[in-house]
Amino acid sequence: MIESQRLSFIRNNQTKIRADFLASVEEAVGRGDIDASSVGSRVVVPSSFTGGRRYMFNNCQDAMALCKKFGYPDLFLTVTCNPKWDEIQRHLSKSGNYAPFRPDISCRVFHLKLKQMMKDFKKGQFFGRVAASKIDFGYF
Repeated sequence: MIESQRLSFIRNNQTKIRADFLASVEEAVGRGDIDASSVGSRVVVPSSFTGGRRYMFNNCQDAMALCKKFGYPDLFLTVTCNPKWDEIQRHLSKSGNYAPFRPDISCRVFHLKLKQMMKDFKKGQFFGRVAASKIDFGYF
């Protein structure tokens, strides 16, 4: 629902996100499009849209820049959230809800645990000295 609203906003506000320089007939001719039915208005999805092509490209470029400066990573961790964690269950039992109905609680607890884990890794130096880290928790 929220994603479709964001995409609708992007489609309806192309002039505000400076898409006019990308959507032109000259560009279509330059690409070799000779069929007039294929020439239409292009919708440019900005890099701020999570999961979009430009977003993924920017994240990849950031990761490559970190690899260039600090070398390739020695460790790759995948961390998942468990809705049966005590912290989540304790809060949900008070309100009588279930985890699928309150993803905000699961997300909040997950990010708190992830932040604490990263703090422990950096402070305790379990895996050696941390040369670079690309995790930003500024939105919580």
